[in-house]
Amino acid sequence: MTVFRIEVCGISRINLAVCFADTRILTLYYFAGMAIREKRSNPLAPDLGAAIDAAAEAEGTSVSTWIAATAAHRLRLDAGRRGIAEWEQQNGALTSDELADGLVRARALLGRSKPVRRRAS
Repeated sequence: MTVFRIEVCGISRINLAVCFADTRILTLYYFAGMAIREKRSNPLAPDLGAAIDAAAEAEGTSVSTWIAATAAHRLRLDAGRRGIAEWEQQNGALTSDELADGLVRARALLGRSKPVRRRAS
């Protein structure tokens, strides 16, 4: 059985002890102000992994940073869709004029004058 034990070791340091059968096998040290990250391991299809590697390299970032940014972007889009759906539920569906105005405003905010065409997947 793995047990996580947190020990506060003064104001600026926190130890996270990973124990097995009451025996400490690993201690992680976190300092005040340090970002704490959750480590994950997710299997990917080889072609998807290669595409992610290429995208991260093209952006000059690490794979984990690219995946985190892409996931955060997707979550913001989903939250926006939920917000619009909730608004429409309370106020009625957006008209075609309102949608067109919204697209013009969004493109202006993004610095785009024309719609971006995406390839069908």
